[in-house]
Amino acid sequence: MDNLTLEQKKQQFDEYFRIKHPIKVNLLPLPEQFVLPETENIEMHMPYAFRIAAEMSALEVSALRPLRNLSEHAADLVAYLNHQSRKIDLMMSYILQSQSSPEHQYQALSFGGGGVVLESATPLDLEQLVELRLFLEEEASAVFCFGEVIACEKQDEQYHISLIFNRIREQDQELLVRASLHLQTQQLRKRAKQRSPE
Repeated sequence: MDNLTLEQKKQQFDEYFRIKHPIKVNLLPLPEQFVLPETENIEMHMPYAFRIAAEMSALEVSALRPLRNLSEHAADLVAYLNHQSRKIDLMMSYILQSQSSPEHQYQALSFGGGGVVLESATPLDLEQLVELRLFLEEEASAVFCFGEVIACEKQDEQYHISLIFNRIREQDQELLVRASLHLQTQQLRKRAKQRSPE
């Protein structure tokens, strides 16, 4: 991605589905001399809470998958374990929220697997590298990655800043894709419910 032109990055950004949904994002501009880590080394830059949250999520998925194949007698056990898992997710969400810095906090207008669009009172330079922390309250999770400004457009009194993810772990990108699709499903159900007569 480092060798792509700005136009190619915009095209790549648009290849992913993005959902209009507000989430909290911490954005920290990086110095000009900052060298982005290779994707496989991104964990060395991650705060510890983000690393253990990702590991816990992977353990949960691998632990619950075999139980789905058990007979209906195990349904109560699966339900119980899902509730326990949800409690752990909520606790991890609380821990991850403590990783948010109010002085670096922005509101996202939309997000997806390829990037995020933020609202800001001040502009950012094109191709500015940034550290990002995205907080997905509905999914009780958060994502740490690096991004780059690919567009900065004035909208009334604010700026809409588009950032492409240029260093993100595959499992975190998948989490963002799943979260955006899950939220879209919820939005569609809500609309259908509002349209249907009582």
